[in-house]
Amino acid sequence: MTTKLKTINIKGKEYVEVNERLRYFRENYPDHSLITEVLQCTDEHCVMKATILHGGVEVANGHAHEVKSASFINKTSFVEVCETSAWGRALANFGIGIDASVASAQEVATAIAQTSTPKKSKTSKKKLTSTQFDAMMKAIRDGESLVVKQRMENYSMTEDQRKLLMSEIEK
Repeated sequence: MTTKLKTINIKGKEYVEVNERLRYFRENYPDHSLITEVLQCTDEHCVMKATILHGGVEVANGHAHEVKSASFINKTSFVEVCETSAWGRALANFGIGIDASVASAQEVATAIAQTSTPKKSKTSKKKLTSTQFDAMMKAIRDGESLVVKQRMENYSMTEDQRKLLMSEIEK
């Protein structure tokens, strides 16, 4: 991409915000579509897939997973944050705003906030359901291994589930 998009600096690294990626996409690809599919949504978390289509053909996609308790903003808007993150990943996978990083500024800020708060003890982790496990496996196959690896820490799972996920990630 030759156009330099506006970035923000987080901890010394430049990141392109999703709104900048989306604006560029809308201005430069008017014959493309960006659609969102909710893969799973409960009262506590949400998984979405954003897809960029050209002539009805998928040309890029991105997945996101948000947990309601992950941040102050997520307490009221985790579904919206999930959709925005999925858009950002799809647009990055399409090649928009990846000069410095595929991660959006919002994802980095959330990751920093999460690492600066104390981790939950193992006993307070939610048990990984079979639906969540299947969604993680799909996300890995769709190129979202890093996100899945980070999210695995939020769940209590069997050793077999952990081994299967890690073997898929390491492929």
